[in-house]
Amino acid sequence: MAGDAGHAHGWTTLAGLRAQSLKAWNRGGLLRELLEPSGVYPRRRPLKRPTAAELLSDYGAVRAWAAELSAAAGAYGLETVEVGRRTVGSNRIPAAAVFPTVEDEIGFVGKGREAAQFGRLAADLGGLEPLLLGWAARRPLKLLELGADALTAARVALWLRDNPEPGIYVRQLSLPGVHTKFIEQHRQVIDQLQAAVGPVSAIQDADVDDVSVEDPPGGFAATDAALEEGAGRTPAARFARRHGFLHPPELVRFRLLDPDLDLFGGARDITVTAEAFSSLRLPVETVIATENQVNFLALPEQPGCLALYGGGYGFTSLRHTAWLRGCRVLYWGDIDTHGFRILDQLRAVHPHVESVLMDAETLLAHRDGWGSEPTPSKAQLTKLTAGEKEVYEALCNDSYGKKLRLEQELVTWDWALKRLR
Repeated sequence: MAGDAGHAHGWTTLAGLRAQSLKAWNRGGLLRELLEPSGVYPRRRPLKRPTAAELLSDYGAVRAWAAELSAAAGAYGLETVEVGRRTVGSNRIPAAAVFPTVEDEIGFVGKGREAAQFGRLAADLGGLEPLLLGWAARRPLKLLELGADALTAARVALWLRDNPEPGIYVRQLSLPGVHTKFIEQHRQVIDQLQAAVGPVSAIQDADVDDVSVEDPPGGFAATDAALEEGAGRTPAARFARRHGFLHPPELVRFRLLDPDLDLFGGARDITVTAEAFSSLRLPVETVIATENQVNFLALPEQPGCLALYGGGYGFTSLRHTAWLRGCRVLYWGDIDTHGFRILDQLRAVHPHVESVLMDAETLLAHRDGWGSEPTPSKAQLTKLTAGEKEVYEALCNDSYGKKLRLEQELVTWDWALKRLR
């Protein structure tokens, strides 16, 4: 086959030419040209072609290769060059494919219908607000993916521009087709669209062109910057904060482990707002913070002690809890890169926090519980002790095993209790 022969020799086959154009499509370049012509058309795409020696040694393959490219010409024209004058006689072979217009190249990769849909969507966006076309040019494939939802998201962005600091819950936003679930699914796009129509200063926490406002894999919901600034712990909370919406307050759950403390009407497992928790004055000396709910519930009674449930990167609520500075605070997390990252971030708020059950001895004693961390962190952590840093770097470098982790619930209970006491 002509394509097989061309591929074997490294020449640009018809399939290879189409792959070049398809790559331009997949990068959004062809659609972008429809909105913002760059002047590159007619576009010349050079072809890797046979040498005179190859023409002499395999004339049939060269002829078949050239015939295939010539037969498909239509969306493109072919530039040719002369080769082989001194060996097999003068021959003209394809040297470049030239696409007269971007529409021709789009047709060549079979994307005419998608391009037409993109044109209609872009026109509708421009009808809402011409500034939105800048977003469409930067993210043409996203516009295609979203379809009509992009127009709805644009209406939200325009409403946010015209109603800064609305002081209502997202649930109360009364726009056609807009509901809480829609906002949850399109937060990032809404941020990007609002930045396109301005004022950009309304986007306080994020570089809206690059940030992902979805939770990182594993359920961790806050960035380093968000914790440093005391932002909400979830994407929804940060979105509400950026745009002046009301949002349900952060909650803190804790257990009184001291059996002699008679507070809260005898209740032992209590949930309060972060603001209320920060104002408490509890007669405890030690606080054990853990991410795992079962560990939190199973911790035994202990005089002068309180258990705190954090839930991943959920310790931002402790930022303003000044009374914790007078307590010994222990953090028990997973032995994985994110566990140490949470510890590092918690120390940004309370530098005196100590880790427990996050050491090499515990890790090596529980080989039967080793698992794999889906997306390890590679962050530079500056608030770890020398021992913690050694374990963290070993995990980052796969010294114990590839993407190794030991989840805290897999630490045997006898081992845990001995060290917690």
